[in-house]
Formats: sequence, C-alpha cells, structure tokens
Amino acid sequence: MSHSSKASAELQVSALNAFSDNYIWLIRRAGQHEVIAVDPGEAAPVIEWLESDEGSAYQLTDILITHHHHDHTGGVAELVERYGARVSAPAHCKSVSVDRPLREGDTIELFGITTHIWETPGHTLDHIVYLVDTATPLLFCGDTLFHAGCGRLFEGSAAQMQANFARLAELPGNTLVYGAHEYTQANLEFARQVEPDNSDIAADIERVEQLRQQQRPSLPSSIELEQRVNPFMRYQNSAVVQALEAHSGQTPADETEAFALLRSWKDNA
Repeated sequence: MSHSSKASAELQVSALNAFSDNYIWLIRRAGQHEVIAVDPGEAAPVIEWLESDEGSAYQLTDILITHHHHDHTGGVAELVERYGARVSAPAHCKSVSVDRPLREGDTIELFGITTHIWETPGHTLDHIVYLVDTATPLLFCGDTLFHAGCGRLFEGSAAQMQANFARLAELPGNTLVYGAHEYTQANLEFARQVEPDNSDIAADIERVEQLRQQQRPSLPSSIELEQRVNPFMRYQNSAVVQALEAHSGQTPADETEAFALLRSWKDNA
C-alpha cells in the first residue's frame, strides 16, 4: 500500500512500507511515466506497486541510495535485474553496483529538476542526502535527519553529525524532510523528556498520533517544524542545554559536546 502526497507543484512523492518501519520513497512527475525509488531495502514493495493499478503505467528508471546499510540497499539488485534501473549512490558505497557515484557538490537531474548532493557522514561515513530544487524543496535524507531525531552514530562522530545539522538548519523552512524510518513517536517522546514545557512538541505528538492511528506516515516533516521540536536541531537552545546539564551533571563546553551529550542521552533513553 502506498501513501501519496503532492510534494510540490512539480513532483509527487509516495511512501511504500518496508520491513517493520522503513519507508521506500517513490518520486513521480505529473504527465510522465517514469518513477524513481529512494532506498529500496526490499524489492517486493516496489514490484507490487509497479504491478498494481496505480503503478502499472510507470517504468522504474532510477534508484537513489543514501548509504550502504542493507535495509536501504537490499532490494537494489533484484530491481536492477528486473527493470534495468540506473543506480545513484555515494561514491564510497560498497554494498551495491553503482552506475552514478555521487560526492559532495555534485548535482543530478530528477525529471529535469536540479538535485544537489550533500555528504552527511555520521550515521555512516558514506552517507549522502538529495536536495531537490523545487519551489518547495525536497530533502531525501535517509538516516541522517529523522522527524524529531537523528541517526545513530555507527561510523561517524558527533562533530560530523552536529555539522550536518547546523547545515541542514540553514535550509528554507518549507523544505520537506523525507527520512527513511517511522521513528517519529519514539523520537517525540524523547523530545518531550528533554523539553517537557515545549508546547510545539506536545501539539506534534497529538498530530502524529492521529496520523498513525489512521496508518498514515508521520512524514514528510519540514525544516521549520524540526527547528521547533527536534532536540538535535535545538542543541543550542537554553532549555535544552539546561536539560543536558541536569541529566549529565556537566556543562557542555561547546556545540559539539552538547550534541554528543544529547546523542548519548537518546542512545540510553
């Protein structure tokens, strides 16, 4: 089952469920019969969609990968064999055969729309994000930025991830954020631990609960919303710093240490 949204005047983005909490994003453009899949950890949901009434008129032409983890790449080989799709992925991604290796500063065209590549090491060292330059920008960010959270630091450092978040925070507020997992409710519960008096977090918890009761995705989010509810976007906020001091018993020496303390708190929450 897919959940569609009109992401912008130019593009439509649909969510396919994979595993227990992954999303595979499908990108289409009105009037065209190609579709792009982002992070297909499983092939079956994409094949099922392409063989459905909704998807039967479409051809899978491209696959975009954000990082090498199997739950983002496991379906690639089968989809390439079946449909001949072109694979774009980080230049250092070793888990798939890559047709178009991508690095910081590269641009590609999606349906004729310029898409910028940013390297965002932290969750993994090869992680990239795709920033689609539509009137309402679209950010396909894998496991770097989640709604109200951020990816675990499996390979990179807190300094790297803090730098990523500082950069992402500079994007236009209306940028739509397409993370790769449905972690929102757990993330918001942690956000409420950090900032129990934040009314934006309380309101977002209610909104997301309604969406999930209807089995609808909590995504996309937006950069503007993240700046109000995501503790990893708010590590410089005085209320967050005070919470970190109370929880850890130490005053962060700088922004990187604040981010590291926050990530450690979340890891052990």
